Amino acid sequence: MRYGARGFGQLSLALGRRLVGLLPGLLLGLSFVLPAGAQTKSAENAPPVVLVRPVEVRTLAPQSEYVGRLAVFDKVELRARVKGVLGKREFADGTKVTEGQLLFTIDPTPYRIAVNQKRALRDGAQAALINADAQLKRAAELLRTNNVSQVSYDQRLAEQLQAKATLDDAQAQLDDAELQLSYTQITAPIAGLIGRASVAPGNLVGPESGVLATIVNERQIRALFSVPQADLLNVRRDLRTGEALAVRLRLADGKLYPEKGKVDFIDVAVDPTTDGQMARAVFENADELLTDGQTVRVIVEGNEPAKVMVVPQAAMAIDQTGRYVYVVDGKGVVEQRRITVDFVRDGMIAVTAGLKEGDRVIVQGQQRVRAGMVVEAQAAPAAAGQPKR
Repeated sequence: MRYGARGFGQLSLALGRRLVGLLPGLLLGLSFVLPAGAQTKSAENAPPVVLVRPVEVRTLAPQSEYVGRLAVFDKVELRARVKGVLGKREFADGTKVTEGQLLFTIDPTPYRIAVNQKRALRDGAQAALINADAQLKRAAELLRTNNVSQVSYDQRLAEQLQAKATLDDAQAQLDDAELQLSYTQITAPIAGLIGRASVAPGNLVGPESGVLATIVNERQIRALFSVPQADLLNVRRDLRTGEALAVRLRLADGKLYPEKGKVDFIDVAVDPTTDGQMARAVFENADELLTDGQTVRVIVEGNEPAKVMVVPQAAMAIDQTGRYVYVVDGKGVVEQRRITVDFVRDGMIAVTAGLKEGDRVIVQGQQRVRAGMVVEAQAAPAAAGQPKR
């Protein structure tokens, strides 16, 4: 399409009118854009938001937690005491066995033969002793009537004593042979849970063959743990007063074992590598949930509850100087406070110095603040800062 000079003038006039019509809309759009930018700049300058919890005073008993390892009271390793071919196994791996139950047999044939041989020797010695007794009795009668010399009598007496000694030796050999025969039957010396058999039937076994199987009685179990010297003073003090310390176990899944235990032994020597002493706590294990060798957390609780100031464990941080928390004052200013910790219990820290009741400590958002900064403090929910159970 072609335009003349008049056509171009009319087109320019129309475009100008269209731009004039759009101008109010463009200005209105700019009016909205400018406040949005101003709001973004204002948000960047706003103080950071943190969650705080007030310092509380609670009545708690002191509590300490240590790493421990479980050990059963009764544990028996079954071994072959005589050499021979291992016979049929009389149990299933991992099952319960009773005291005296037959578990393994070793081919008894050579040992039964030995018993028969020793019994024959014993019987021969016994017959010889009977004869020697009769000869001695006869010699004594002849000596009384002066029909035999004293020398002959003494000889008969010596023969009788020799026959008696021979019989005693033969009886001892028979007893030993019968004992060796009894070792061909391996029975359970205790009741408990038997583990995996390490040798299959048909193999030649003997005292050098090692452990054939292991039996453990897990009805009661012990927790062994090392206690630092500072904590040990309180433990010993409670033991001397006759009060049993409440001991709990925290299992690998974080849950507490339902049964409580008691400390029944503290070692007499200090481990120089840890500066602690080994302690032992006893637990009932009727449900057999606890296993020999299992790693647990041992929680020892004192017997004298006291009022202490507590804060959530999540509020505490540690640097080269020690432990500290951040506190927010009434004007929203952050302050760093060095604290002294007594013990930790159920996700709460007992503080003995550095705080007072009602101080607002930061439990969430510490990474974004520093001392002297102004923040917006908001109350944390009841569970904030506490570890999940």
